[in-house]
Amino acid sequence: MRITAIETLYLAGGITVHAGPIQWLWVRIHTEDGLYGLGETYPHPASEEAIIHSRLAPRLLGQDAGRIEGLWASMFDAVSYSGWAGAEMRAISAVDTALWDLKGKALGVPVYELLGGATRDRIRTYNTCYDHISFLDEPVRLAESLLESGIRAMKIWPFDPVAKITGGNYITPEQIREGIRPLRLIKEKFGDSMEVAMEFHGYWNLPCAMQMARACEPYSPMWLEEMLGQDNMAAYRELASSTPLPLTISERLMTAWQYRELLAGGAARVVMPDVAWCGGLTQAKKIADMGAVHYLPVAPHNCGGPVLHAATMHLAAAVPNLYIAESVRRHYADEYTPIVGPLDAPQDGFFDLPRGPGLGLDLLPAVLERGDLVRRRTA
Repeated sequence: MRITAIETLYLAGGITVHAGPIQWLWVRIHTEDGLYGLGETYPHPASEEAIIHSRLAPRLLGQDAGRIEGLWASMFDAVSYSGWAGAEMRAISAVDTALWDLKGKALGVPVYELLGGATRDRIRTYNTCYDHISFLDEPVRLAESLLESGIRAMKIWPFDPVAKITGGNYITPEQIREGIRPLRLIKEKFGDSMEVAMEFHGYWNLPCAMQMARACEPYSPMWLEEMLGQDNMAAYRELASSTPLPLTISERLMTAWQYRELLAGGAARVVMPDVAWCGGLTQAKKIADMGAVHYLPVAPHNCGGPVLHAATMHLAAAVPNLYIAESVRRHYADEYTPIVGPLDAPQDGFFDLPRGPGLGLDLLPAVLERGDLVRRRTA
């Protein structure tokens, strides 16, 4: 199964999603027998495309596509000396995911079977609330809407507007009360029927993070996610020691090596790799296994495009220490459909196991015919 071509595709105009236009980069790895595998990364396709064609393609062309571990090591070697924790690793992530998809197609099995087989019959999910209903304006109505569809966990980020005002350098008691309001209202109305994760997007300094964590404690959120930037594990250890609430870190770390430092520091209670950023399924599986060694669960980050969504569900199916898998209702219900067609929605808060072979989805022909499609091929 020799690799004959590497193709990248993205829409120059982007795809209009909840937060405005975004660009997902897709990678197709072609082989001599006519099969191809599909991968994805985001959010800077011009940068990722350049790495794929200039640095990775020479390591891939002519090689056996089934030797995924060896190809990952070769790609890493191609970029490691010049710095790999950015567009380089996102590029590798997309190629790696495409290789797993390709191998699953070649063998006629879902990707999760290649990762060791399913460890569960269905996948619990929470909703990241990029929704038509605002969690700032109508948190109770949003939670009620999710409960009606069977989803019993949600993620919100009500402190972000304050961070944009203060730069994350200070927060007043009044701002804390306002930031905590959506969490308080949801928990007062629904109690334990709705779990609420709090996202902070790394905007805050350590004193502010400690203040906000204390304010959250009476409402027992599911976790506190990325309160600080992800680069100072000593600060995270101090934050973790100041609150009984679990900290979740961080989709912006890449490869098992960066997660090793996180896990060794003991700050995280939930581990959150992003398949499209951390090094693909090859690294995401290793990161999940490392979490298991530390008796920690994994909750993969999944806010990208439809190929990432599919890859995340295959990972979630396979790893024994899954806590919960992220999904975005507005994505799978609406925004993915013009790209890959209709996708299954969760039932009673759980996704069914993904169907194969491979990742089980492909770009629609209409995407390949769009006038704003940017397409590049190296053979």
